[in-house]
Amino acid sequence: MRDCFCTINLDQEEVFRTQVVEKSLSPFYSEEFYFEIPRTFQYLSFYIYDKSVLQRDLRIGKVAIKKEALCTHTGKETWFSLQPVDSNSEVQGKVQLELKLNELITDNGSVCQQLVVHIKACNGLPLINGQSCDPYATVSLVGPSRNDQKKTKVKKKTSNPQFNETFYFEVTRSSSYTKKSQFQVEEEDIEKLEIRVDLWNNGNLADNFLGEVKVPVKVLRNDSSHQAWYLLQPRDNGNKSSKTDDLGSLRLYICYTEDYVLPSKYYGPLRNLLLKSPDVQPISSSAAYILSEVCRDKYDAVLPLVRLLLHHNKFVPFATAVAELDLKDTQDANTIFRGNSLATRCLDEMMKIVGRHYLKVTLKPILDEICESSKSCEIDPIRLKEGDNVESNKENLRYYVEKLFSMIIQSNMSCPTVMCDVFYSLRHMAAQKFPNDPHVQYSAVSSFVFLRFFAVAVVSPHTFHLRPHHPDAQTIRTLTLISKAIQTLGSWGSLSKSKSSFKETFMCEFFKMFQEERYIEAVKKFLEEISSTESKEPSGMSEPVHLKEGEMYKRAQGRNRIGKKNFKKRWFCLTSRELTYHKQPGSKDAIYTIPIRNILAVEKLEESSFNKKNMFQVIHMEKPHIEKPLYVQANNCVEASEWIEVLCRVSRCNQRRLSAYHPSAYLNGNWLCCKATSEHAAGCTPCTAGVPADIQIDIDEDRETERIYSLFTLCMPKLQKMEEACGSIAVYQGPRTEPDDYSYLTIEDSVTTFKTLQQIKVVLEKLNEPHEKYRKKRSTNAKYGSEENPIVGKVS
Repeated sequence: MRDCFCTINLDQEEVFRTQVVEKSLSPFYSEEFYFEIPRTFQYLSFYIYDKSVLQRDLRIGKVAIKKEALCTHTGKETWFSLQPVDSNSEVQGKVQLELKLNELITDNGSVCQQLVVHIKACNGLPLINGQSCDPYATVSLVGPSRNDQKKTKVKKKTSNPQFNETFYFEVTRSSSYTKKSQFQVEEEDIEKLEIRVDLWNNGNLADNFLGEVKVPVKVLRNDSSHQAWYLLQPRDNGNKSSKTDDLGSLRLYICYTEDYVLPSKYYGPLRNLLLKSPDVQPISSSAAYILSEVCRDKYDAVLPLVRLLLHHNKFVPFATAVAELDLKDTQDANTIFRGNSLATRCLDEMMKIVGRHYLKVTLKPILDEICESSKSCEIDPIRLKEGDNVESNKENLRYYVEKLFSMIIQSNMSCPTVMCDVFYSLRHMAAQKFPNDPHVQYSAVSSFVFLRFFAVAVVSPHTFHLRPHHPDAQTIRTLTLISKAIQTLGSWGSLSKSKSSFKETFMCEFFKMFQEERYIEAVKKFLEEISSTESKEPSGMSEPVHLKEGEMYKRAQGRNRIGKKNFKKRWFCLTSRELTYHKQPGSKDAIYTIPIRNILAVEKLEESSFNKKNMFQVIHMEKPHIEKPLYVQANNCVEASEWIEVLCRVSRCNQRRLSAYHPSAYLNGNWLCCKATSEHAAGCTPCTAGVPADIQIDIDEDRETERIYSLFTLCMPKLQKMEEACGSIAVYQGPRTEPDDYSYLTIEDSVTTFKTLQQIKVVLEKLNEPHEKYRKKRSTNAKYGSEENPIVGKVS
């Protein structure tokens, strides 16, 4: 048996890691990771590791999917066979080469040709053990009876080395050679010769292979010079056995999207059509509802739709309207809002976006206590370990459930206003739908706030940023038991003294401790408070909003005894008021604090400054009229991009923000970028554009509208099908005895729906034109062999 975990990598840069599943050969992860891709990449890779306590973790196998192939797997669940992890196949990056043919007259008067290979630069070489490598290249002229090899100098600590070295090779001539007007090599020679460039990392014990490029000399058949960028390729193992050991398989569900966001002016018509949706009668005829109908997966539509509606304060009326549609089909009060409908998905997404701070102030203190104390709470007789005391475990579990429950029912003042407004609507709609059931008004709210919000956050705190890492197996089990109890307390209290929903006997026995009237009353009072329309200050205004936290490296602010500044690992925490860093997570005393109002700019830092990747700088006002940069290194490109975005957003409206900055560091008495000698010299590069200043909800409405445009375009056949259905319904109003092609579509009012479909088609056609112009421009601009569009493999 093995203790396995899986990582997600962009090429060889790890951006996400799952929990460790212990003692299993068939681990089930069930983890979802959504991220923006901040840089170009060749492969999206997944590595399976066997966790080791004392030694380095063992890589069992990998799945590597080319960027170009992602579209064929998107939206599908697929089993991928694990491939062996071989250092010769772990390749990323590109190299720039220039080849020329010169004609030479030798000492004896004969004419021969000289091949000139200029290796200019490389870009995007991998990190080795988390650090930039020490690369060098070997350049070889390879033929049937020759292998001339030359070598560049080693470039220290860089993933983007500038070699600029030239090598000369004499091309063997046939004795029957006669001078021609063009410098050409004879056909038989040209077919047999090729230039091979191998990239290596200069290691202490052994050199690591980084990739190779093979260019046939025949590329010079018609031109005397050839210059291009090439993608590095894995080593060509010609005798490699086609049969490999069965390393197992990995099941993945991948959804990859790539959108080109146009300037804001293009999105007005589509955005306005979507924002009118809450006012359309019936709601099923609105553009927003139609989007969810035609998308194969409702979740694809929900993500951008909820963000757009929240940004324009249109979410509450839309959610109310779709929830009302849900209630029409609900016959049993006990199943209210328990399905996976558009209404429930919209509310789930809304609570994730606006409820993050609410979860933090309510749950984080007790979750920290649970994760750090490691008390055993196992009460299942089958799972008990030798020496466990079931009564002691039961008491531990009771203490945690009591404390967590108490925190929740006292948290009404922290509940965000938009959540309260939606809960108010749900409660009153449920009471109207089932007037004879006094408890349904409570269960309508508890099905969201307990079942879909608090219980989910308790069982997976890392996904809500309540904990920095995955809890260990014992803690996960404890959190699962607490989550079950909290979930049942919420629903049991809202449904009065109905039977508990536990399947396990031991949980039924445990829950008897909580079957008291005071728990029922506490739940009802809490549900009434968070579904009230009484005016209340939005959560996060009176206290700082927690925005992001995580572990990164920062360059020392002061000098050490030797006078050299070094990088140290610190725990960073960002709120709407300040950026702080601490020695470790949970530490109350900050080593360093930067008030948000003092941040003047947040920008990337050039890798060449410290030969480190994923660096950025927070330029702040340390003392009056003294600017100071804080240099920070994130763990990967995704983390760096997210930190820059959130810091820019929270400080965008600050006074005295800089218009220019230094993209490199100040080292050895001058700025590396502009060579200015004064540490306080004005910036030499314009600051990048800011982002929306809404710090509590990070929403780029243009990007969300573009995503919706892409979804509509993708689903055009279904839109046409829906249009045909509207026409058919309008013509034939009689009863339908047999199911038809459009029975799965919700069409309450065919005339209004048809009108909306026509409007959607008009705005899509207008948006198609600028997109088509961009596609043509991109296809003509990126020449094959350029840095943006490098050559893959050999070229003839």
